[in-house]
Amino acid sequence: MRVDALLERLVRALGPDGTEAEMLLAHASGRSRAWLRAHDDAVLPQETATRALALAARRATGEPFAYIVGSAGFYRRDFAVDARVLVPRPETEHLIDDALRHLRGNAVPRIADLGTGSGAIAVTLAAELPQALVDAVDISAEALALARENAARHGVSERVAFHLGDLLAPLRTRRYDAILANLPYVPTGEIARAPDPVSFEPRLALDGGPDGLDLYRRLLVEAPAALAPGGALYLEAAPPLMAGLRALVEAAFPAASIALERDYGGRERYVRVVPR
Repeated sequence: MRVDALLERLVRALGPDGTEAEMLLAHASGRSRAWLRAHDDAVLPQETATRALALAARRATGEPFAYIVGSAGFYRRDFAVDARVLVPRPETEHLIDDALRHLRGNAVPRIADLGTGSGAIAVTLAAELPQALVDAVDISAEALALARENAARHGVSERVAFHLGDLLAPLRTRRYDAILANLPYVPTGEIARAPDPVSFEPRLALDGGPDGLDLYRRLLVEAPAALAPGGALYLEAAPPLMAGLRALVEAAFPAASIALERDYGGRERYVRVVPR
């Protein structure tokens, strides 16, 4: 089938913008988007057309694009993702920027990433800070297997240790210069009503209890003792939960410097806590 004819069919399935149609065809054919544009009259093998149309059918159901192509971009790097983990969101890149500002002057920063999922936060910080030592924790063994793949992909396996367990439990009495947590925060009652792509993502990585803050309540009991002097805590959640999360943080860290920071859309997205 010719490139232009196949793209037309894909656009009909996916919508008039055409970007995803072109990206799916590039993935299915092993050709670049630039090549497809320059060779719109080229004839592609039937197996390529069949594969592209099958991928488009999956996307049309709302399945995340990253699951279909097996990867997602995060902080200028490509991470393997699939249905074992959440798809990394651009909003989380703000945590990376903030943590890097805090840690740059530390000779050997110790970092904990709780609820690591694909490992995007842990691997990115290890890659950006060549002297950093990172402990990454997740309650899902399947997620950790994928996170290890991403650590190897980006050459940081020797400096990122992965731990199976709940929050800070596997880390015992260690203390950290930065603790980052992007934990499940979707209220239980909202999961069934969540729009795609959330409905395709693992419930274990979504369910934050009745108000979305159950895991943060438990973490904040232990977090003060886990921070080294001068350390900082970063907690991400959905904008509607930020007032409640801040109240929990203020109760756990009554003397700390606490700030609510915003994402690319100007919405409150994470709390930064620096004990005095």
